[in-house]
Amino acid sequence: MSTQIALLRGINVGGHNSFPKARQLELARSAGLRDVTVLLQTGNLVFADPGTPPEETARLLQERILTDLGLTVPVVVRTAAEFAATVAANPYPRAVAEPRTLHVTFLSAAPADTSRLDALDQAAFAPDSFRLVGRELYLYCQDGIGRSKLAQAVGRAPLGVTATSRNWNTVSKILALTGA
Repeated sequence: MSTQIALLRGINVGGHNSFPKARQLELARSAGLRDVTVLLQTGNLVFADPGTPPEETARLLQERILTDLGLTVPVVVRTAAEFAATVAANPYPRAVAEPRTLHVTFLSAAPADTSRLDALDQAAFAPDSFRLVGRELYLYCQDGIGRSKLAQAVGRAPLGVTATSRNWNTVSKILALTGA
């Protein structure tokens, strides 16, 4: 059975966009999604592929969240195969041993303009670094993302697409749920 993963941006973080796990599950099911699993409280849904392109599934979920909860929540959707490819493409394999140091930002599309990212002098932020690979931005922060000046600089570089980040622990758990 094919699977899709929906990554909801900015819910249940810092007291904003309250959207409890049970309500996420209920909303996904009411939107016609089957075999839904919600990982953590922060918007990670794994479900049977509804037969629609991921972009259409994302749009459906965004609309349902707005209609049912009045919340504007960006959603990025990947197939299980795409998610597995993201894990396989990790340019920081040594960071997997310390998963708190590695984050992946999932983008709704490959950015058309990366000039703001390209302009960052990564050597000035060493040992922290990032790599943009297609629709994913991998961010390695040796001392964690909260203290990283590079993470702040990357976050200020607009890419013109929807983006939502997950730490490597969460990425690994989502991948396990897909069975890929």
